Amino acid sequence: MLERLQEIEARYRELEGELLSPRVWSDPELAARLGRERAELEPVVTAYRHRRELEAQRSALEPLLADSDATLRAMAEEERAALDAALEASQAEIKRLLLPSDPVDGKNVIVEVRSGAGGEEAALFAQELWRMYVRYAERRGWRWEELSLSATELGGVREVVFAIAGRGAFSRLKYESGVHRVQRVPATESQGRIHTSTATVAVLPEAEEVDVVIQPEDLKVDTFRSGGAGGQHVNKTESAVRITHLPTQMVVICQDERSQLKNRERAMRVLRARLLDHYARKAAEEQAHARRSQVGTGDRSERIRTYNFPQGRVTDHRVGFTTHRLAQVLDGDLDEIIDAVSVSREAQRLGEAAL
Repeated sequence: MLERLQEIEARYRELEGELLSPRVWSDPELAARLGRERAELEPVVTAYRHRRELEAQRSALEPLLADSDATLRAMAEEERAALDAALEASQAEIKRLLLPSDPVDGKNVIVEVRSGAGGEEAALFAQELWRMYVRYAERRGWRWEELSLSATELGGVREVVFAIAGRGAFSRLKYESGVHRVQRVPATESQGRIHTSTATVAVLPEAEEVDVVIQPEDLKVDTFRSGGAGGQHVNKTESAVRITHLPTQMVVICQDERSQLKNRERAMRVLRARLLDHYARKAAEEQAHARRSQVGTGDRSERIRTYNFPQGRVTDHRVGFTTHRLAQVLDGDLDEIIDAVSVSREAQRLGEAAL
């Protein structure tokens, strides 16, 4: 590990020199690429240099630990204990930083939210989850775009598919996949009884065309008249698009746009993301001896979180994390929960890497 850290630091210093070169700055694309590489190495280099500082401080204590003055020795031993703890934490941080990153962490995401058990109450909850993720994206300065929406008459959501674009989008949202449960008294409940409803969330890395190769002959494309709003236009134009990927039998339908071309483009974005997720899961299953891939940890049948309205409580069942800031969470203040789950997953990866 020491040799690897030295190589990383040497490359970091090399990049710092190159980024000051007029030759590099005359080529914006090269400058951007080198800048990204430097940014990726910086956390490791910073942690490595901090560890060296701690080691130097500990070495400087050696003469004091052998001093004849008992009081001075006691002070030195106390400081050494603190430095030992700091060195242990630093070592763990370096190991975490050296873990291979998920190759799709830097991608944008496509999020699918579907109502589950609970009828209209589940659809209303799905709409709230959609808003929660949109608000989270807005808080982080990310862009979002609705791709497909199937709404209910009372304002709920049967299914919504939307894209979020921004730095670190997938790395922050990848653990949101799973079953989300809500416990509350519906507005239509006259007896004041608490009902339990569910919604399913799927977070997929958005795939580029180079990530997933789709052969034209593998697609069956059907067009039909859209349902829902649109007036006479809907009855006259077959703008809705249904794309079936024949090898996997995946079906994607988009009908929100009046343009058949736009609906097809949106459907292909969703299909590419689903296929990337599908193939990643298949690869993970074939490598049962290795850790499950990050894409494959969001088991759709797994209840990951409960939103309890009577108690104002949100509990993430995977890590036993609970907060009583329900209103803030639903308004997109998700970082505390996401951090707790991410730390747990990183610890799991560290343990697996040590085996």
